[in-house]
Amino acid sequence: MPKPSSMPQLDEDYEPPLDAHQASRIYFLPNLMTAGNLFCGFSACLRCIEANYAMRGQEGLSTAAISDFKWAVSYIFLAMGFDALDGRLARMGGRESLFGAEFDSIADIVSFGLAPALLVYFLILSPTQGEPELLGLGGLLGFVYLLAAAVRLARFNVITHPLLQKPGFKTNKDFIGLPVPAAAGTVAALVLFLLNLAEHDKELHRWALALPPLLLLIAILMVSTVRYPSGKTIDLRTRTKLTNWIIMVVVGASVVRFKEYGMLACCLGYIFYGLISHFRQPLSIKVTGKSPDSNPPI
Repeated sequence: MPKPSSMPQLDEDYEPPLDAHQASRIYFLPNLMTAGNLFCGFSACLRCIEANYAMRGQEGLSTAAISDFKWAVSYIFLAMGFDALDGRLARMGGRESLFGAEFDSIADIVSFGLAPALLVYFLILSPTQGEPELLGLGGLLGFVYLLAAAVRLARFNVITHPLLQKPGFKTNKDFIGLPVPAAAGTVAALVLFLLNLAEHDKELHRWALALPPLLLLIAILMVSTVRYPSGKTIDLRTRTKLTNWIIMVVVGASVVRFKEYGMLACCLGYIFYGLISHFRQPLSIKVTGKSPDSNPPI
């Protein structure tokens, strides 16, 4: 008597819930923005390596190294702009696809994972001239940050996968865990702040203890369950209270006026806003992720 097959038998009329051809479509404009994101991340990594070579044989940071690091920071911020545009363009045009989501995550791991890790490693820990005992610590912290970013992106892709979404069910648009672009922006803003200090004081080793703890905190927040507000639902038809509008204008003006100080304040404010809101929530909401007036988040 033949043994029954251990593999499940599919009905002849079975149709997969997702069409492979539709899911793998490449829409030009959104994926062009994602390619721009990847290019900026790659350029940021190259600038970090060039800055490291510029520091060889130098006492402290040279002018060329500071310029290269600033370019790396600029590329990270530019990558954040491309990352914000690709998803928005896809949603506006109704051209979202699984290919676009996966491509976006691959670009994000380079721009917002690898590039910030190299930025901190080469600038603050200075492997070419820093303390030898910091080499192992710097590499470990950089990997922890990169690992947290990869886990954060993978978890987001799983949670938002179409197979797990109920038709017609609206979800809370808050992020679970610190978004990877916000994490990279915080690191870049702090590095930019320190670079402006370095133009007056070439020795940055005294700041070596400032970035590693922040990098570790950011890594923990990325894989945490702390909720952070999302701006994905904001468009030209979005209405808001006058108070909120004034706050946003003041924040934008502060960034333009005070530049690196304003950007650092905004990034740190976003991080601690999520932390404060998390600790003020009732324990039942933290555990279940549900509140009386909201649906489960994505």
